[in-house]
Amino acid sequence: MSTEPSFREKYSFPASYWNANLTELFERAAYYSMASFIVIYLGRLGLGDYWPSTLNGILWFLVYFLPILSGTIADQIGFRRSLLMACVLLVCGYFLMGYPVWFGGQTLALQAGKDVTAGLGVMVPVAAAIVLIGVGGSFVKPCIAGTVQRTHLGKATLAFAIFYMVINIGSVFGRLTAFYVRTKLGKLDTIFIVSMIAALLAFLVVMLLYRDPETAVDPDKPKHSLADIFFGMFKVLRSGRFALFLVVSSGFYFIYNQVYNVLPLYVKKTVELSPAMDLYTMANPITIVLFQLLITKLLGKLPPIKSIIIGTVIIGLAMLINVAPLYMAGGVTLRVWLPLGSLFVVMTVALIAFGELFASSRLYEYIGSLAPKGQEGLFLGYANLPMAIGSLVGGPAGAWLFNKVMCAGAVKLPSGLLALDPKAAATGWIILTLFGLGSAASLWVYNRWLQRQAI
Repeated sequence: MSTEPSFREKYSFPASYWNANLTELFERAAYYSMASFIVIYLGRLGLGDYWPSTLNGILWFLVYFLPILSGTIADQIGFRRSLLMACVLLVCGYFLMGYPVWFGGQTLALQAGKDVTAGLGVMVPVAAAIVLIGVGGSFVKPCIAGTVQRTHLGKATLAFAIFYMVINIGSVFGRLTAFYVRTKLGKLDTIFIVSMIAALLAFLVVMLLYRDPETAVDPDKPKHSLADIFFGMFKVLRSGRFALFLVVSSGFYFIYNQVYNVLPLYVKKTVELSPAMDLYTMANPITIVLFQLLITKLLGKLPPIKSIIIGTVIIGLAMLINVAPLYMAGGVTLRVWLPLGSLFVVMTVALIAFGELFASSRLYEYIGSLAPKGQEGLFLGYANLPMAIGSLVGGPAGAWLFNKVMCAGAVKLPSGLLALDPKAAATGWIILTLFGLGSAASLWVYNRWLQRQAI
């Protein structure tokens, strides 16, 4: 008689696990409905060459840094309450992001200008939106990841693989819906309406279906003041090994962040005036959805640190392929199914997804395994810290790399697009590649150092 578990036994998880994943699906749909266009939208609002990417970097930083604090609060008040509050903040944040156009009398320019022309009527609601979306998103991540950690029934690798796949299903759903709505209505700002509706659906899932895992709130657990919680963030960083891991692994996310900073700017300003960035970047979640379980099955036993190193090498090399169309006949304007430059960007995004398959889900698994019982929300918040570091640096650095390196010597065409100097543009892509490979090398050195420490 076969001892292999049946399909139902293998994929059997508590209801809280599946409802948490459904909540994550809608929350990610909300976020990625607008993520591919945020730097383009802010640029067209008059925020100049650098503020759009800088603000986008701050937004990603808040979403991935604040779980260190919000995860602790969620452990105290319960995941369900935290998620309900988070969804309300997200709905309000997405509303404020669209407010300058909907109610503030602002008009989106056809192309972003170099200088900042936006006034307080744009800056104030946009800044408030970034804070609300950042804070709201920061509560979702530790609550959902914490639920997965507490309900995986000894199948952590599979549970987190499914969780990560659901994230990307939500990403595809959000992008497709946003593409349909904005093209149907002909307005870029309508992507925030899609985000609001998706966040509202997440709220309804939590309200009607989600319940805290049994260990989500411990009545005997002592309560702490906000000051205690804040200073408690640093206790994990007392481990030099763990703190060093967080720093060296952030290089992967520095490169990943350029999918939402450099790539949209590159396509919008040098390849085509109306790029379908939501569809182009959708190559990332589609690739992950198609290959996540296969990669997990074939390489799930690979040590997490080695898997992250492989992923970092892949994501670095993904940037290098954008050099090819710069020297091909017809340049970046040669059309196949779409402009050649855009086609290679889609290929880049798909290849980056393979890097994620090796790195991102294993990062959750690695840090989740280190979490003491009852503190999963706090410790899994640290799984997002490398993304926070990479995003905070990646936003302004990506804007600088595009505007000062890639666009050096560029000539503005009658169409409004920039004709790039191939050598300057290639230099920018090569810098990103070398940074990715350098990050992988630092992870390899870190791993060797750990092995020697264990001897």
